[in-house]
Amino acid sequence: MKRFACPLLLQLLLLPVAVAAPRDDYAQQWPLTLARDDAGAYRVTLDENVYRQLQDPVIGDAVVLNRDGVAVPTDVFAPQEPLAKPALRVALPWFALPSAPADGAQGWELVSQADADGRLRRVEVRTRDAASAALPRNALLVDVSRVHESIAALELQWQPVESLDLGYRVEASDDLEHWQPLATRGRLVDLTREDRRLLHRRIELYGLLPQYQKARYLRLTPDRADQAIAITGVAAELAASRTPAAPQWIEPTGHGVEARGAASGTVFEFDSDGRFPIAQADVVLPGNNAAEWRLESRDDADAEWRLRAGPWVAYQVAGATGTRSPVRVLDSVVRDRHWRLRANTPVAQVPQLRLGYRPDVVVFLAQGPAPYVLAAGSARARRADAPLSQLVAGMRRQRGADWQPTQAYLGTPQPLAGDRALAPVRDWKGWLLWAALGLGALVVAGFALALLRRPAPGANAPPAPEGDTPA
Repeated sequence: MKRFACPLLLQLLLLPVAVAAPRDDYAQQWPLTLARDDAGAYRVTLDENVYRQLQDPVIGDAVVLNRDGVAVPTDVFAPQEPLAKPALRVALPWFALPSAPADGAQGWELVSQADADGRLRRVEVRTRDAASAALPRNALLVDVSRVHESIAALELQWQPVESLDLGYRVEASDDLEHWQPLATRGRLVDLTREDRRLLHRRIELYGLLPQYQKARYLRLTPDRADQAIAITGVAAELAASRTPAAPQWIEPTGHGVEARGAASGTVFEFDSDGRFPIAQADVVLPGNNAAEWRLESRDDADAEWRLRAGPWVAYQVAGATGTRSPVRVLDSVVRDRHWRLRANTPVAQVPQLRLGYRPDVVVFLAQGPAPYVLAAGSARARRADAPLSQLVAGMRRQRGADWQPTQAYLGTPQPLAGDRALAPVRDWKGWLLWAALGLGALVVAGFALALLRRPAPGANAPPAPEGDTPA
């Protein structure tokens, strides 16, 4: 039994331990609102709150979980990827309503059920009299609560008709009770004459963005109640832009430090408190000023500082026109937490360091039951590799270069394991392994010592009688 003691001990120590649920490995989660339920592949843009939870330099501690807490295929795409641009067209939920009667008296009421984020789950029209029940349902209630981009126009589809020429007025609301008329009108046209067809499906909204961009619902009411039309689909055409989005900025608090070694001049240190993909930098001081700066960073407090930008001169000249130096573009994207500014001349005040970035885009596949959440912030958990870049490339070969996953949006953050998930990992398994190896070495040494103390075979046997030695 002794010869099996050490191997058996090692096997017991190396047995896999019980794995915690994925949610227990992350600090926070963000509920995700999907622009469409049936898209399959989605993308979500990270925000400042997510970056302040991330621990891994390559954003490995961000993953999407389904309702059962199971991780779905997830990957992070760089900010410069074309995935960051909004989709051109999004299908919208819609509900048919009775048109307004000629006398203006509404003989029906609307009963609806919505989620906390405003998404309509059920809409029921209850009529009060036979005349209201007989009205054609050519008015529309359109749910735009899940669209966060600017909508340029609505495009409607309908079943074939002999002729259609119908004007629509548009109203916006947040609660389905109070409606604000918008200064726009739509006109749906579907006319045929001598084998020629005149077709117009769009209702323009682009010029009215400030009036309705925060509204959750749109109502389209026809000018007449005598025109029957069977709507089959409503889509939003988004005000897409091919130009890169403006960078977002963080302004970490800094403090002066004593210059040591090669860090001559005036030195200030800053902590970004997050894994932001920093690509630009700017230095701000009050009044008229000019100084030559070097910007350095490091990921760990014990690591060496690395030059990221400079030397460059940042200046500001006050006056009627006001002139400032342009922002400094870094040679590459940097996700370090610790930053240092060095000036070659004395600077009395702590400068304001502004760090600019463009958010990353998380792409995931909808696997398992909804709803989905983005979990982020962990010192020990890392998501599994997923070939989503190949998936995106394949989809674009099939559907065109402009294809991209459907938009999803971050909700209000919710705590999971909190600071426990961010605490440094203690390698207790490694220590146990070394302890097992040390114990095994002691056992082997004990066996060797016991063998050395054991007398040799025949050492205590009596001597043979004289004269009996064979010839």
